[in-house]
Amino acid sequence: MFVERTLVLDLILIVILSFFSLFCLRKLAQKIGLVDKPNARKKHSGEVPLVGGISVYIGVCVFLTYSALSVPNSTLYLICITSLIVIGIADDRWDISYKLRLLVQTALALSMIYGAGLSLKTVGNLFGEGDIVIGWVSYLLTVFAVIGAINAFNMVDGIDGLLGGLSIVTFGSLSFVLYLAGAPKLGFFCLVIIASVTPYVVMNLGLLGRKRRVFMGDAGSMLIGFSVIWILLSATQEAEYRVMRPVTALWLIAVPLMDMAAIMFRRVRRGDSPFKPDREHLHHIFQRLGFTSRQTLVIICGIALFYASIGIIGEVTKAPESLMFGLFIAFFALYAFCLSHVWVITSKLRAWRN
Repeated sequence: MFVERTLVLDLILIVILSFFSLFCLRKLAQKIGLVDKPNARKKHSGEVPLVGGISVYIGVCVFLTYSALSVPNSTLYLICITSLIVIGIADDRWDISYKLRLLVQTALALSMIYGAGLSLKTVGNLFGEGDIVIGWVSYLLTVFAVIGAINAFNMVDGIDGLLGGLSIVTFGSLSFVLYLAGAPKLGFFCLVIIASVTPYVVMNLGLLGRKRRVFMGDAGSMLIGFSVIWILLSATQEAEYRVMRPVTALWLIAVPLMDMAAIMFRRVRRGDSPFKPDREHLHHIFQRLGFTSRQTLVIICGIALFYASIGIIGEVTKAPESLMFGLFIAFFALYAFCLSHVWVITSKLRAWRN
């Protein structure tokens, strides 16, 4: 009981620390120009400090440094997220080349592989013929998985509260699965990240006043994506913590993953760079349908929770991995089809709503 009270106290202190850091960092960001300015693609009003990610980073660092609860490879993880925060702040302030960001992300993936021993060694029994062991290709796929997860969460950061809301759904679902599977330390670390993110969501949504709004910035979205893939690989691949099937991971990050994959495919097919910004993401579609930002936030987070629930039910009931994978591909195919015919679908839905 004492241990449980101590852990709850840790979460409360992290929330307080994150709130405090946000208030302090806001003023500093405005002085050094670490702000997001409205433009043709960004419709917000005024200059908004890009400090949400730094606040999350502070909360996570303080916990891993001073808590008695140990997390595997925490030192290397801290080094990796520190590197991401530095490159993310530089990108938020000076808009650096995406090639440099990819180089750093690749280096961090290799650090994860060779420093922590985390790699995508198996994807599970996806076709009902036994576990698929990848072999030497695992290193290449791990690099793609790390880069994909980082950029998937970066790309969904398009409206107030969405990145934070999807992060809470993902880490909350992960924590639930990990606790059920007997990995409480890793499960509690997910709650620590939620505690660090929650103050940002409150201020990002303007619940403490519009003048106190903050944005996550690339520093924060990259930290979130990297933390997700680190925990997923630990839970599905690491011998000591292999408590979850790989196919379940797809469901827990379904919305960011599907959105990124479909959007990048469309960009490449048009001959554009896969990293070229546009206004064709899921949240843009809902807004074109006439939904407000808050309504769009609730709908997309609801979809993410629906997907995560399917993954959790499949994991708990031990549904065949081939069935779960086939179902995921079916949902993704439906999503990709809708996105490819988005203009026709939105016009018909808008007419129906009117």
